[in-house]
Amino acid sequence: MYGFVRLVLAALLVTMTSPAGAAAPAAQAPAAAKATPGVRPDVVEFGQSCALSGPARALGEGMRLGITAAFGEVNRDGGIHGRRLRLTTLDDRYEPEAAIANTDRLIDEKQVFALIGAVGTPTSKAAEPIATEAGVPYVGPFTGAEFLRDAQERPTVINVRASYYQETEEMIERLTRDLGVTRIGILYQDDSYGRAGLSGTRQALHRRGMRLAAEATYPRNTRAVKTAVLDLRLGNPEAVIIVGAYQPVATFIKWCRRLDFNPVFVNISFVGSSALAKALGSSGKDVIVTQVVPFPHDRRVPVVAQYHEALRAVAPNAAPGFVSLEGYLTGRVAVEALRRAGPDPTRTGLVAALQKAGALDLGGFTLLYGESDNQGSDRVYLTVIDDSERFRSIRRLERP
Repeated sequence: MYGFVRLVLAALLVTMTSPAGAAAPAAQAPAAAKATPGVRPDVVEFGQSCALSGPARALGEGMRLGITAAFGEVNRDGGIHGRRLRLTTLDDRYEPEAAIANTDRLIDEKQVFALIGAVGTPTSKAAEPIATEAGVPYVGPFTGAEFLRDAQERPTVINVRASYYQETEEMIERLTRDLGVTRIGILYQDDSYGRAGLSGTRQALHRRGMRLAAEATYPRNTRAVKTAVLDLRLGNPEAVIIVGAYQPVATFIKWCRRLDFNPVFVNISFVGSSALAKALGSSGKDVIVTQVVPFPHDRRVPVVAQYHEALRAVAPNAAPGFVSLEGYLTGRVAVEALRRAGPDPTRTGLVAALQKAGALDLGGFTLLYGESDNQGSDRVYLTVIDDSERFRSIRRLERP
């Protein structure tokens, strides 16, 4: 639709600017054909729709900060092929309708080259089809939803992180193998994000001949979790997998602690780890979160050390965290794709550059894409909140 509209507008423009409706000079056609939205002589424009307000705002703020750090890093070195990278971010409040409006605006009005760092499954499910129809790259969405990993159906999507199916598989493997847990419950957000985690959990259990002991939901962008606490407690699970955002998750765990209901709590990465630990305070001890990026304080990993320097340059007082590190890695992937796409980048050329890149080592974090594989990393890491209310990296689960 977008391509057709642009062709119609171009034809009308030629008619209006040619004398007596005469055909435009042939020399004008190649110049128009070469024009790529968002690519100017000195700038490449990127757009982002994410939550900058509401209960999930820390996730959007973290992704924006990390991408900004990555872009700032390359801009200080002169940009890519002489062009600086610029990011325009619009607030969607983690609501699909706002994400649709923002995506339309970024593509049509702002004329961005690519979209980057979208936050959430329900928002991506609403916005990504618009990007795909318009042929606009959809880079590094902060979600592990499986539907985004169909490279044939979604040829403009570039995923950075491991999927929710891979995270839930790791959760079930560690709970059953390390702790010998047999009764597992789940709390999930009642939308496409939560159902993606539910599906992955059920599949992982099915592979082991197991079923959920209990399940409960809560509505997106609320903290209405009291009923979920009571429903799950009735099932008496030894562990509860949580597919949610940090504010309702923190409320849920605090209520469980008050009622002396203390299964092993295991969260999926989207929860927003730093914000969760802060919201939980002393109630967070032994809460587990799977991660899809390296530990953000481990400067022995070269890309983490680079992230620290880049973060300090744009926000000296910002604390490193998992979300902003993912944003930084997403920005770095966009940078490498642009570099490999050459001095005259196109939208299709950006995606093709990654598909042909082979192993892409960002410095201890390696990604690999292909024509039928639009997900760069398969890595899943384990972390736990310790006595000091901070996360530490672990290799296996242990009983509190």
